Amino acid sequence: MADDLQSLLDSLAPLLVDGSPHAVAMGFQLESVTPGEAVMRAPYRDDLIGDPETRVLHGGVVTALLDHACGLAAFAGLGGKDATATLDLRLDYMRPAEPGRDVVAEARCIRASGLFAFVNAIAHDGDPSDPVATAAAAFMVSRVSQEAAKRARKAFSEGTSPISQVPNA
Repeated sequence: MADDLQSLLDSLAPLLVDGSPHAVAMGFQLESVTPGEAVMRAPYRDDLIGDPETRVLHGGVVTALLDHACGLAAFAGLGGKDATATLDLRLDYMRPAEPGRDVVAEARCIRASGLFAFVNAIAHDGDPSDPVATAAAAFMVSRVSQEAAKRARKAFSEGTSPISQVPNA
């Protein structure tokens, strides 16, 4: 069963980030997705800087990265068949990310039951024991999330992925 789920996740991996124009615009990269876990990276880029003086990545980039990674962990924790929507997301920022360094989010589904999944995550810039931020999140399968997933799958399979509408994608 776990091998079947991993095969499904592997086959969906290209769509898990590239099917989201927001994730594509920020350059998110999927490092891994396994049953109940996801690791994603946000590259350090000048257009993602929040403060030109300190050159620190904008906090919204870290928030979006954690939300996306947590959503993927929830999706994988619920069996990889049903798209989820964020029900609740709590972040605690610990420190600014180091300028010039990518930020990595590591998310783990701690409980999945029925239509709900609960996830914990950290974001770090190289040392998981010194996080930039932590997150606790809840996700649910909804009609709206299912319809959005269906549209993204169709567009991706037809080569008309929503990312084609993102400038410079």
